[in-house]
Amino acid sequence: MSFLWSLIVGGVIGWLAGLLTGRDIPGGIIGNMIAGFIGAWLGTALFGNWGPTIGGFDIIPALIGSVILILLASFVIHRLHRAA
Repeated sequence: MSFLWSLIVGGVIGWLAGLLTGRDIPGGIIGNMIAGFIGAWLGTALFGNWGPTIGGFDIIPALIGSVILILLASFVIHRLHRAA
Protein backbone atom coordinates (compact mmCIF):
# COMPACT_ATOMS: atom_id res chain seq x y z
CA MET A 1 0.00 0.00 0.00
CA SER A 2 2.85 2.42 0.72
CA PHE A 3 4.22 1.92 -2.82
CA LEU A 4 0.83 2.85 -4.27
CA TRP A 5 0.72 5.91 -2.02
CA SER A 6 4.22 6.89 -3.23
CA LEU A 7 3.09 6.57 -6.86
CA ILE A 8 0.10 8.81 -6.22
CA VAL A 9 2.12 11.44 -4.35
CA GLY A 10 4.88 11.32 -7.00
CA GLY A 11 2.29 11.84 -9.73
CA VAL A 12 0.73 14.79 -7.90
CA ILE A 13 4.14 16.39 -7.32
CA GLY A 14 5.03 16.00 -11.01
CA TRP A 15 1.63 17.39 -12.03
CA LEU A 16 2.00 20.41 -9.71
CA ALA A 17 5.49 21.07 -11.03
CA GLY A 18 4.10 20.98 -14.57
CA LEU A 19 1.41 23.48 -13.60
CA LEU A 20 3.93 25.79 -11.94
CA THR A 21 6.24 25.80 -14.96
CA GLY A 22 3.47 25.85 -17.57
CA ARG A 23 5.19 23.00 -19.41
CA ASP A 24 4.20 19.41 -19.92
CA ILE A 25 6.40 16.42 -19.42
CA PRO A 26 6.04 13.83 -22.18
CA GLY A 27 4.30 10.63 -21.13
CA GLY A 28 1.25 12.01 -19.34
CA ILE A 29 0.58 10.45 -15.95
CA ILE A 30 3.58 8.13 -16.16
CA GLY A 31 5.81 11.07 -17.07
CA ASN A 32 4.45 13.01 -14.08
CA MET A 33 5.20 10.09 -11.77
CA ILE A 34 8.73 9.80 -13.11
CA ALA A 35 9.24 13.57 -12.80
CA GLY A 36 7.90 13.42 -9.25
CA PHE A 37 10.19 10.55 -8.23
CA ILE A 38 13.34 11.89 -9.89
CA GLY A 39 12.50 15.44 -8.82
CA ALA A 40 12.09 14.28 -5.23
CA TRP A 41 15.50 12.65 -5.33
CA LEU A 42 17.04 15.75 -6.96
CA GLY A 43 15.36 18.14 -4.52
CA THR A 44 16.40 16.08 -1.51
CA ALA A 45 19.98 15.87 -2.78
CA LEU A 46 20.15 19.64 -3.37
CA PHE A 47 18.08 21.00 -0.48
CA GLY A 48 18.00 18.25 2.16
CA ASN A 49 15.09 16.82 4.14
CA TRP A 50 12.75 19.51 5.40
CA GLY A 51 9.11 20.45 5.20
CA PRO A 52 6.08 18.21 5.47
CA THR A 53 6.47 14.55 4.50
CA ILE A 54 3.72 12.72 2.61
CA GLY A 55 4.10 9.26 1.10
CA GLY A 56 7.81 9.20 1.87
CA PHE A 57 8.44 12.49 0.04
CA ASP A 58 9.52 15.75 1.62
CA ILE A 59 7.05 17.88 -0.30
CA ILE A 60 8.86 21.22 -0.66
CA PRO A 61 12.27 19.89 -1.80
CA ALA A 62 10.50 17.34 -4.02
CA LEU A 63 8.43 20.06 -5.68
CA ILE A 64 11.45 22.32 -6.21
CA GLY A 65 13.44 19.39 -7.63
CA SER A 66 10.56 18.45 -9.95
CA VAL A 67 10.31 22.03 -11.23
CA ILE A 68 14.05 22.03 -11.95
CA LEU A 69 13.77 18.65 -13.68
CA ILE A 70 10.84 19.73 -15.87
CA LEU A 71 12.61 22.95 -16.88
CA LEU A 72 15.77 21.01 -17.80
CA ALA A 73 13.82 18.33 -19.68
CA SER A 74 11.78 20.86 -21.65
CA PHE A 75 14.96 22.79 -22.53
CA VAL A 76 16.67 19.62 -23.80
CA ILE A 77 13.60 18.48 -25.74
CA HIS A 78 13.20 21.96 -27.29
CA ARG A 79 16.88 21.97 -28.36
CA LEU A 80 16.55 18.50 -29.89
CA HIS A 81 13.51 19.55 -31.91
CA ARG A 82 15.27 22.70 -33.14
CA ALA A 83 18.34 20.71 -34.20
CA ALA A 84 16.27 18.21 -36.20
